[in-house]
Amino acid sequence: MANHKSSIKRIRSNAAKRLRNRYQAKTTRNAIKRLRSTTSKADAAPLLSKVVSMLDRLAKKNVIHKNKASNNKSKLTKFVNALS
Repeated sequence: MANHKSSIKRIRSNAAKRLRNRYQAKTTRNAIKRLRSTTSKADAAPLLSKVVSMLDRLAKKNVIHKNKASNNKSKLTKFVNALS
């Protein structure tokens, strides 16, 4: 158990940040799955911009690695461009 006030607070704040990060990462993964399940380009295009924004935000906050965000954006863009 932590002995200092600052370490007790750090444990509390880390738990809160972990929950927020997990929520945002899970929401992004669900949005990616929703985008991958679309069949028309008209439906996928606006969804792609939202997913790219979410990925950029997660990478900026170091929730996911910047290269993972970049790879996801690239693959999703190729997927949307291949739709008819």
